Amino acid sequence: MKQAARRIVEKLRQHGHEAFFAGGCVRDFLLRRKPNDIDIATSALPDEVLRLFPRSLAIGAKFGVIQVRMYGHSYEVATFRSDKAYLDGRHPSAVEFTGPEQDALRRDFTVNGLFYDPVAGRVIDYVHGKADIQKRSIRTIGDPSARFAEDKLRILRAVRLCCFLDFNIEKSTWLAIQKCAPDILQVSRERIRDELIRIFTGLDPYRGLDLLQSSGLLFHILPEVESTRGIPQTPEFPLGPDVFNHTQVALMLLHKPSVILAFATLLHDVGKPRIHSENPAASPGEHARIGGEMSREICRRLRMSNSETDQIADLVAAHMDFPQIREMRESAVKRLLSRPNIAEHLELLRVNSLSNHRTLDAYICCLDKIKEYGRTAAAAPLINGDDLIQMGYAPGPIFNEILQAVEDLQLEGVLRTREEALEHVRRNFPLSNPAPS
Repeated sequence: MKQAARRIVEKLRQHGHEAFFAGGCVRDFLLRRKPNDIDIATSALPDEVLRLFPRSLAIGAKFGVIQVRMYGHSYEVATFRSDKAYLDGRHPSAVEFTGPEQDALRRDFTVNGLFYDPVAGRVIDYVHGKADIQKRSIRTIGDPSARFAEDKLRILRAVRLCCFLDFNIEKSTWLAIQKCAPDILQVSRERIRDELIRIFTGLDPYRGLDLLQSSGLLFHILPEVESTRGIPQTPEFPLGPDVFNHTQVALMLLHKPSVILAFATLLHDVGKPRIHSENPAASPGEHARIGGEMSREICRRLRMSNSETDQIADLVAAHMDFPQIREMRESAVKRLLSRPNIAEHLELLRVNSLSNHRTLDAYICCLDKIKEYGRTAAAAPLINGDDLIQMGYAPGPIFNEILQAVEDLQLEGVLRTREEALEHVRRNFPLSNPAPS
């Protein structure tokens, strides 16, 4: 990837243009990290870039950005520019093509404002970004309030960058984040969602949640999670860690989670504040049911897909079923462990148990049961709706009741043959209103 990017720089220079690696990739090289991509900044105008690289795409020509293909990779090549006024809190109203220093000064954070000359092997630094990398500090280029006013998403991006790099946020930048936190709601929900995904599936979601809360961003983005602060995790220990801290620890215990598992873990106890205020004596599973409904609303608000929303809500709603596995009937256990996304259900059980300082007995029991059931092929249902119709039952709610009862007894080994199942139905569900013949 780096060699192909260097080849683009060399070709631009052969035609009389300045060209450097730019932005986050330079920061990552200095930190000895592998960058996800390499961006290039140049004095060449977009039309010239298109002429030199005929297979390229004008993905943002208005802002001077061309996508160039080289050796199987795509690279964004952008003309040096300065930005005109930001009128929508996200994008400049227009750009003016300039030189490298003006281009560096328009960027968000000093650690992202560096250039690298791959031919001479030197860093070009107009914004003191190298010093901030050495200090492990996130600082805006210029006045932080002005930078955040230009693009509100930078407020949230600062938190994500802080967690990703394991840096600290410089004081004046942090104070501006706190001051501008309400403005984050001017950003599209899709972009907020994408930054949250990077935070909660990233390297330090514990710190990410802490920074979101202490900055004031959480109150505006996820007030349901904010409201878990100060709520006792269990009624027996009102002075112990609260629900918010429990959630932080659970997130920390995840290992490279999917988006679905990360958000289910984040939201699994959002129903507790409502239970705490309305019905403290409710059953343990009630907060999970309410949390599932709330999670569905939150996911829709963040513009998650229907599939992601359904899976997250299901994980939250079911998470209190698994600790009860040793008290369940065998049929209920088999049904529980055959749920879709069972691996993510069990991982949520594991981190929820550990962050509650509980044993992993229920988790281990689930794993043992899965191994046990895995040695026996799943049996086909003994009877179905057609059988019930032939017996004279009219289609309706009774169908589900009968088939569920038969399936339970089949899973428990009480009913083993179709004949036994039919006899059980005749004996326990006598026909009162047979279907018309």
